[in-house]
Parts: sequence; C-alpha cells; structure tokens
Amino acid sequence: MAYFKFQNIKISCVASAVPAQVVTGEDFYERFGEEAVHKFQESTGVKQFRKTKEHQTASDLCFAAAENIIKAKEVNRDEIGALVFIAHSTDYRRPATACVLHKRLGLGKDCVAFDVSLGCSAFVYGINVVCSMMQNSDISKALLLCGESLTKMTNPKDKSVAMLFGDGGGAILLEKTDEDSTIAGILKTDGTGYKAIIAPAGGFRNLNATTEDFVWPDGNTRNLYNTTMQGEDVFAFTISAVPRTVKEFFAKTETTVDDYDCLAFHQANKFISQMLCKKLKVAPEKMPLCLDRFGNPSAPAIPMVMCDAYGQDNEDKVLNILMCGFGVGLSWGVCAAKVNVKDILPIIETDEVFEEGIINSPEDFFREAE
Repeated sequence: MAYFKFQNIKISCVASAVPAQVVTGEDFYERFGEEAVHKFQESTGVKQFRKTKEHQTASDLCFAAAENIIKAKEVNRDEIGALVFIAHSTDYRRPATACVLHKRLGLGKDCVAFDVSLGCSAFVYGINVVCSMMQNSDISKALLLCGESLTKMTNPKDKSVAMLFGDGGGAILLEKTDEDSTIAGILKTDGTGYKAIIAPAGGFRNLNATTEDFVWPDGNTRNLYNTTMQGEDVFAFTISAVPRTVKEFFAKTETTVDDYDCLAFHQANKFISQMLCKKLKVAPEKMPLCLDRFGNPSAPAIPMVMCDAYGQDNEDKVLNILMCGFGVGLSWGVCAAKVNVKDILPIIETDEVFEEGIINSPEDFFREAE
C-alpha cells in the first residue's frame, strides 16, 4: 500500500479559475438532436461546461488561480519555494509549463518548478509530491497547480465526450505550520487500463499520425489526437476500485465516513457519484457536485468543487475533507486534510491569455515582451 502521512503541513488556501465562455446543451441540439442531448444530460448530470479560447490554455487558468491566492493571502513571492504544475494540457512539448508559470508569477530563482503528467488523479498525487519535498527540505511555502483544457482534445462530433469535458484550473498553497496538522492518503495505479482514456497521437510514440476523422467501433467520430474513452471499462473500474481504496484508507487511519465534513471527489458524472455515495453509505449532500455547470474538468476537479461549495461562505470553520481523484492511467488516490472555509476562495472567470507565449513564426519567437 502506497500510504503517505505528513505532519505540520497544511493547505492554507484553495483557488480555482474557469474560462468565461459557457457551452450549453442547446449548443449541441443541431448536431446530436434535442432528445439525445437531454438523455445525455440526464445520465451524466452535465448541463453546461466552460471552454477556453483558441490560445487560452490550462496554464492561463492556473495562473489566474495562483495570482488570486498570492493576492488574497498577501504571500511574499520570494517565499514560495516550489511550484508544481500537474496536467496533460501543457503549453509546449518543452519547456515544462511550470517554468512558464514561474516566470509569469514572478517567483524567485531559488524556487523549484517542474511538471507532472497526470489527469484525474493529479490533485491527490500532487499533494503527495509537494508535501514530500517540503517535509525533506527547507521549503516553507509551495504552490500546487492542476489544470486542463480538455475541450481542445475533444472531437465536437463525438457524442460520448463532446458534452462531458470542460476546462478549468485549480491552485492550492501548502505551507509548514506549528499547528497540529496532518495530511494523509493512499495512491494506486493500474497500468493495464492505459487505453481506457487515451489520446493516441501527438506524443513521440505516434508523432506524425493522420488528422483524419474515423468512425470508431462505438459509432462515434474522432481522430487519433482526440480523447477516446472506454466508458464501460472506466465505470467498472471506478465503482469497484475507488470504494475499496477509500475503505482501505478508513481502516489505515481508523476513521469512518462520519469523521469527514465533505467528500470532495473527482467530478466524473452524476451516476458515478450516486453509485459512490451508495457504496460508501454517505448522504449525497456530503459529496458536493459542480459538474452540472463545469462538466468533468479532470485534474482540477477537486479544488473546483471545493471552491464552488464553500468559496462564498468566508466562514471561520475548519472542515475535515476527504479528497479522491480517479481515472486516466488508470490512476487513483485518496487524501484527507483539514481546510478552513475562510481559506477557500470563490471560482473566478478569466479570458486572460499569455500573449507572449503564442509563437507561430520566428518573428513571434523574437518578439519583445510588452
């Protein structure tokens, strides 16, 4: 069991950002038919989602979320000793998007910055990565950024996912504390399911694949650069592996579901959330959802649902939160931490684009930053 436990490190702020553009079910009436759209909405719970502009990326959303934290908490940028960006939606093949965010956020040269390539489990894995660094170094403050621009990898003709995935970004500030603070969790992987959610082309295994659209065996149209999901396999994995791992965590930590104020879980779809509530014997209101308005954003789902549920409260109240991310990989994890409601910020909208980073020609490359 890959169990981790960290003492005297806390989540001192949570923030999220989404694009301003809203895509609703009605936008798909002409393509899929009104009846099919309504059926999809009923089964998944997704009524609308957010979509990035042409040159807007996951890092733009994470930048906005991180800036929100720095300003809200009045953080000295030179005190941030690590920045970890976890996503599949990177700005470039190289360099690491974390380096771009380091520059944009104006962080010091003594700050560690790197990317991790993970999807739905990114946030829980990221907490482990950042806390591990902090526990074994003199780093006192660190930023964990998770974001995706999944709509850029979705074929608009693919009925199985075109109305499901949305774009978003999340950020948390982790810092060392003298308070009695514990962050613990379990991480797991099943690489035999690597094809369950995959975009086959664009990496170095299939670098120059055709961009031609194909009709796949499930009847949906997509090309090799698009995300394809084996829905039945993902569902079977989720409703078996996830509850089992959560129960392992309860046994390891000698806790029960009643010890937690909130279950901030990955926003896969409504039916999966209902099944998890049933298997864990938890009231649905204890597992908040925001997928009806933001879709399934993958990596940033956990901070987004926290910000959506508590960001407006500004109440000085500490919550014991159980977090769980699961999906692409197959990769999943569970993590528990205490977070003060007043440190959870509302979701913000942004249309900001890092214009300096748009490079379509040599002239763009040598263009001076404004």
